[in-house]
Amino acid sequence: MADNTPAGSTTDGAIQVGGPQQPIDARVSAPASYDVADFPVPHGREEEWRFTPLERLRGLHDGTAVANGGGVKVEVSAPAGVTVETVGRDDARLGKAGKPVDRVAAQAYSSFEKASVVSIPKDAVLTEPVTISVHGEGGVAFGHQVVEVGAFAEAVVVLDHTGDTTLAANVEFLVGDGAKLTVVSVQDWDATAVHAAQQTALIGRDASFKSVIVTFGGDLVRLHPRVVYGAPGGEAELYGLYFTDEGQHQEHRLFVDHDTPHCRSNVAYKGALQGQNAHAV
Repeated sequence: MADNTPAGSTTDGAIQVGGPQQPIDARVSAPASYDVADFPVPHGREEEWRFTPLERLRGLHDGTAVANGGGVKVEVSAPAGVTVETVGRDDARLGKAGKPVDRVAAQAYSSFEKASVVSIPKDAVLTEPVTISVHGEGGVAFGHQVVEVGAFAEAVVVLDHTGDTTLAANVEFLVGDGAKLTVVSVQDWDATAVHAAQQTALIGRDASFKSVIVTFGGDLVRLHPRVVYGAPGGEAELYGLYFTDEGQHQEHRLFVDHDTPHCRSNVAYKGALQGQNAHAV
């Protein structure tokens, strides 16, 4: 019996010319906006949300979570010469590192009332770290933190998260030309806390940024560290360590945008899971 299947075809259909097409990276094609209305409510079928148990976000993703006066208490301990401010939404430094790229981050940006700004002056070399303590006091909160490092300055900043809350936040690191910033972000929440945050670093010319993220606590922690190079010569190192216990969901969705020439990055995350229904992404 003659085979009428055309050459180059199979009985399942024509072979794709040029080989399989690579899927578009959702992190590259993600829209960016300050307006929560520009993001559809996720349902868990989207690539960037398919591993996240949305029901455990307590409404941070669909607009039903409302700040209720509980929230978090933020305290900053800084060496002499560092400026610590509480500013309104109209401060020009807010949003400078980059726009939110998912609905939770946009909800946080649309909902916060006051932001904390830590400024390290040009040429300053800090011999002691800046410590930003974020302590949950129950309820729902939306936060915004900016760390601004002047040109050729050097600093270590520690973000310490403790207590119990439902928190959506944006954290921005503005690293000036030739500056060096190391950030240590520790998530040591109580077992019932929920924390979703976008951490965005804008790195200046010939500047360096090191991020060390350590996640232990919380019922659900979903962090989105992002690096954007503002000029050539920038360097970024992203390190992470997580220990996910029984019933916990810990998610770290990293993205480094190499759209600027002569920039480098190195990423290394390691973690361990212990107990039934421990989930890490």
